Amino acid sequence: MTTNLPIGSYQQEQLDALAMVFKHLNVQRSVEISALREKIEDYVAFRQEMHTFLDMHFKNLCTTKCYQSQLSACCSKEGIITFFADVVVNVLVSSEKEIKHLLQILQKPNNGNKCIYLGAKGCLWQIKPIVCERFLCDAAANEVFDSNPIAKNTWLRLKQQEKRFTWPDRPILFDDLEACFLKANLSSSLMYMHNSPGLLRIKQQSNSRSV
Repeated sequence: MTTNLPIGSYQQEQLDALAMVFKHLNVQRSVEISALREKIEDYVAFRQEMHTFLDMHFKNLCTTKCYQSQLSACCSKEGIITFFADVVVNVLVSSEKEIKHLLQILQKPNNGNKCIYLGAKGCLWQIKPIVCERFLCDAAANEVFDSNPIAKNTWLRLKQQEKRFTWPDRPILFDDLEACFLKANLSSSLMYMHNSPGLLRIKQQSNSRSV
């Protein structure tokens, strides 16, 4: 999907990936969509646990000290790094209306000092990119974890659990979702599991150890 509007390269890349995923999934049979939703069930449960944790311990702190003060290194920028799998997961858990709204947003120039995906009530994604939720600045982490070691241990466990889905030293969901689209002769610059030299090197090292 292309547009003649004067949008930046980041938005165009996001728009192309989202439009491709939405179009492809929209023509799949219900049994194929059900299989994909079943494939992401564990990841969705993990993301719900992570979201609940962050909402409980960091929502008020980060909103006041970082976002409202416009000090945020993420929400105040044009956008954040997204993996192709982030896009697929979000389309699978979103309604058609929600995805069409994202497509409309991406076709408009972003003239504000905020992420293109940030609306009046927060992030417009149903399950936001993993990079958005796995990052905590040192100041926020220290303020919460210095007085709450149990919360710190929970966070360390969640970060370790994330690697089961995103770190390609073994078969993982993010790699599998890219492969599903590559098999359909569809590709995207967001397919870092198949394009990033660093991640490819990790996969190669893992394969050599298993031989």
